[in-house]
Amino acid sequence: MIGSIIGGAMQVGGAIFGGISASKAMKKVKKNIQEQQRKNQDWYDRRYNEDATQRADAQRILAKTEESIRNRNRQAAGAQAVMGGTEESVAAAKAANNQALADATSQIAVAGERRKDAIEQQYLSTDQQLQAQLNNLEVNKASAISQAVQGVAKAGAGMAQPIDGAYYAYPDGKKGGGNA
Repeated sequence: MIGSIIGGAMQVGGAIFGGISASKAMKKVKKNIQEQQRKNQDWYDRRYNEDATQRADAQRILAKTEESIRNRNRQAAGAQAVMGGTEESVAAAKAANNQALADATSQIAVAGERRKDAIEQQYLSTDQQLQAQLNNLEVNKASAISQAVQGVAKAGAGMAQPIDGAYYAYPDGKKGGGNA
């Protein structure tokens, strides 16, 4: 009987220790997932709010376009001076070149909007995955608590059984069962 009680107490202790250990591990996992969520939000805030025209690739395109425009404007002015062209032809060339710069800038803006859409989709996908992990963690936590409670209840029932079935010696010397 004492062995059954000791065994039951060990089961209760094991169930409680297992529940505490699982809870600690789940808290650590939850903290890690929340840190990933914070990093994802920081990444999104930083990338989504970038100015597309200030990115290195856009600056390179704009610089090359402006250099090309300057060269064409010089060529038009040189041709006008040598060949005797009109001021209107030089102005038309400059206007066409300025339009090329405007087109390049608008293409960069359009590409920037597509990039923002892609960033938003990636952010939402990652956020959805992290939320699913948190939800699964809560389900697992509830399951671990339920298992710990069941283990304690089972151990308690196991300890009570030997006590219920034990025979007691009464003061008058008669023996009686605990279930009688």
